[in-house]
Amino acid sequence: MNILFKKDTWQEIYYSLRNNKLRTFLTMIGVGWGMFLYVSLLGAAKGMENGFDKLFSGFATNSIFLWAQKTSIPYDGFPKGRQVHLNLSDMDMLKRKVSAIDYISPQNARGSFTGTPGESMSRNGKNGTYSLTGDYSVGNKISEKKLIFGRYINDADVMGNKNVVVIGEEIYKNFFDAKKKENPVGKQVNIKGIFFNVIGVFRVKKGGGFENDQTAFIPLSTYTKMYNAGEQIDMFAIVSKPNANVNGVEEDVKQVLKTQNKVSPEDTNAFGSFNLGKEFKKLTGFLTGMQLLTIIVGTLTILAGVIAISNILLITVKERTKEIGIRRALGAKPAEVRNQILLESVVITLSSGILGFMCGIFVLIILNAVTQNQDEFPFYNPTVNYGNVFGAMAVMVVLGLIIGMIPAQRAVKIRPIEALRSE
Repeated sequence: MNILFKKDTWQEIYYSLRNNKLRTFLTMIGVGWGMFLYVSLLGAAKGMENGFDKLFSGFATNSIFLWAQKTSIPYDGFPKGRQVHLNLSDMDMLKRKVSAIDYISPQNARGSFTGTPGESMSRNGKNGTYSLTGDYSVGNKISEKKLIFGRYINDADVMGNKNVVVIGEEIYKNFFDAKKKENPVGKQVNIKGIFFNVIGVFRVKKGGGFENDQTAFIPLSTYTKMYNAGEQIDMFAIVSKPNANVNGVEEDVKQVLKTQNKVSPEDTNAFGSFNLGKEFKKLTGFLTGMQLLTIIVGTLTILAGVIAISNILLITVKERTKEIGIRRALGAKPAEVRNQILLESVVITLSSGILGFMCGIFVLIILNAVTQNQDEFPFYNPTVNYGNVFGAMAVMVVLGLIIGMIPAQRAVKIRPIEALRSE
């Protein structure tokens, strides 16, 4: 289109917009506001998604935490109210019978979620009562500890029943000189009258985590000997394979355990569980819904703004009737008049969109700066997909062209002789 490269074309657009500054500005607000909402809300939704991803980083989000409770239905000669138990041997059985399981970590604990009192610990005259958990090395794959000293429990520690311990940061601060950053690795802590070598210290991130930094982890085999727990296990942490249905894995595991423990298949109380995969899926579904709602609201607002531009151009065409008549009388072709009006529509639409985009990005930059170090608030690195933004821009231009056809066609239909007679 040669019209794009004519200086006169852009001069006419400039004078037309300049002569109606307030009206043009108010018209541009509609489209600009739509693009602003689209960018800022979409970026904010992405920031929340990134924030929750950061919050759950180190966690196997396709995991299930399962423990034994009491039966609620009589079955196979056993009365209701019978306490059932999880055993270490159940781990191998579940892996054989439920193929969708990736790995299992058994745990025994005092304090924390068990409702039992914590364990007394001491060092150099300093005492405290803290949660104590017996764990396998694979437990760190399910809920990864952020280590500030040393390492986590490994398979050799479990196989050798070693007296080693990984302590939380609060325990470290109580027993060691944290101000001088004293390295506790290799030093001893007394737990229940037994000396344990500290092999690591972990820190719990603010605002999230199933552990707290007042917990100590020891090899499960050592824990079993200390409390004479035998084969009994307090809880299984189960991780499903990446493409498996987490809800299905949960049901399959419970049914296998019910059969093993002679529990009614209809009994929903015998085994308690927390399905992190299901909860995480709800969360991601909510965030996806927010992004979809943002796209819908932004698109409709942009459409309303573009329609407003069409109305303004209709008024402009009416006001410029005599001017259009003169141009037609001087030999301007209908296509030239039509293209002039269409180009004005696109210029207003695109300028409004770019302005709204810039304002939206500016707001996201401010939000990112304000929440940069707020670990307790799930918001991190709000960004927008530029492909989506350019797509929205393209839709805006197309809508501007389509809606602009209405005043453009009206301008084309103006007969020169009638236009010259108009006041």
